[in-house]
Amino acid sequence: MHVVFVHRHGPGQFVHIARRLILDGWTVTLVCESADRPVPGLRVLRYGNGGAAGPDTRAGKASTIPYIEAGRRVADILSRLAQHGRAPDLVVGHIAWGGMMFVKDALPETPVIGFCEYYFQPRGGDAGFAPSDEISLERKQTMRLRNAVQLATLDQMDHGISPTLWQKSRYPAAYRNKIVAQHEGIDTSRARPDPLASFRLPDGTLLSAGDPVVTFAARDLEPYRGFPQFMRAAAMAGKRNPEARFVIAGGDGVSYGSGPQGDENWRKKLLDETGLSPGKVHFLGQIPHRDLVRLFQVSAAHVYLTYPFVLSWSFLEAMSCGAPVIASATPPVREVVNDGINGRLVDFFDIEGFADRIGEALTSPDTFRPLRAEARRTIVARYDLNDCCTRLHRFLSEVRSSYDRTRTASEDPAIPLNA
Repeated sequence: MHVVFVHRHGPGQFVHIARRLILDGWTVTLVCESADRPVPGLRVLRYGNGGAAGPDTRAGKASTIPYIEAGRRVADILSRLAQHGRAPDLVVGHIAWGGMMFVKDALPETPVIGFCEYYFQPRGGDAGFAPSDEISLERKQTMRLRNAVQLATLDQMDHGISPTLWQKSRYPAAYRNKIVAQHEGIDTSRARPDPLASFRLPDGTLLSAGDPVVTFAARDLEPYRGFPQFMRAAAMAGKRNPEARFVIAGGDGVSYGSGPQGDENWRKKLLDETGLSPGKVHFLGQIPHRDLVRLFQVSAAHVYLTYPFVLSWSFLEAMSCGAPVIASATPPVREVVNDGINGRLVDFFDIEGFADRIGEALTSPDTFRPLRAEARRTIVARYDLNDCCTRLHRFLSEVRSSYDRTRTASEDPAIPLNA
């Protein structure tokens, strides 16, 4: 079986299933603009950027033209594969950046599965979530244009995959019956509790389980992931808990949204605003995954906030490590966390509420012990990597088998087409 994955910066979300399929003897090809990591046995075909626009998750002023060009380049690669006798049995790809727009034109007889990560809407999601976020007419128009790229793919794809039920619910009702909710999975064998774990800070301090360590992690430190709310809550909690250390992993760039006006980054802006002592807060930057896991293992309180948007892998990994999670009560989080059962939920904008919960975790750790155990059980039961890959493997195999059966039935003159 030959499967082609399409991703702008792949393999991205497809890395785990690609590895599984390769181990099971499938031929796996990645068509991408750039590859974000090597995978043994994965064949990579690059289509170049063609002047593609940079990431713009806010759908602010991005042009759709580069995405159309990406779709043409991908279709050209797929067409040439078919011409040389290497047509895939399945094409699976992220639908947001245009690469999947013309797959059916190049391979009309091949089943197509779209990865449906996020559908822009002017209400109920990230847009307009912050009270200061005004949705201009221009921004609404650009969202619609960005969605047009996805709609062109949704209309032709045979099936779709969305990581969570909430993300699936963002898509138009007319297409939801095509989409299954299935997460990529978390490696619970690596992200696991370890009472003997330790983490060394850049200043040489060694942190261990049981220390008053409050953690925060995001790809970049920005409002979409609640960094301002966390810093304000940390300043408040730090005054009440003088021994607490706030350890923050994340870069100074902008993954989502925009940077602060008048400051070089959100880290500097919030440090200046809150006056947090350099001795109490430790910024690690973007750190290797193995170090991030160790940080979660020593955490006495892991704080996670997000706009109504894509759910972070790191949050699920923190829960898998049994960290006591204190999270924003936003829709993607509520799909995973049941307040008082496997974590604590606080309104995204309730700074004092976050400070209170942080204080509880530091001063009464025993009250969080059953929540930590239940957090681990939740991830193992619903997001375990092996189980998720097995379900995805079965799904891909069934899609191809069903497609073959349907085609055979339609070609058999003994079987009426309207049967």
